[in-house]
Amino acid sequence: MKVSRLAEILNAEIINLSEDREIETGYCGDFLSFAMSRLPSNSAWFTVMSNANVAAVAVLTEAAAIVVCENVRPDENLSARCKTEGLNLLIVAYPAYECAVKLSQALKNE
Repeated sequence: MKVSRLAEILNAEIINLSEDREIETGYCGDFLSFAMSRLPSNSAWFTVMSNANVAAVAVLTEAAAIVVCENVRPDENLSARCKTEGLNLLIVAYPAYECAVKLSQALKNE
């Protein structure tokens, strides 16, 4: 599934869509050190973290997209860093769990 399709499913606000990458799985987590060691490549990362360090972890883990949940607004540094690094950044109203369920269902139906 492409990032743009996930954005449709989640009714996401797209902050940055640099490359419409393929998503293979999802990951829910807000502890950056945990995400850094566990976030699978090509995944949609569901989090409420919204600072520039999120971009660094996404680059390191090769995440397909950062999905900031529960209508949390990313700070300006995160948005700017995503544009600089070519990272996909979405904002959604749903909690991370609901996002993960929706992604899982969509991946099964592909």
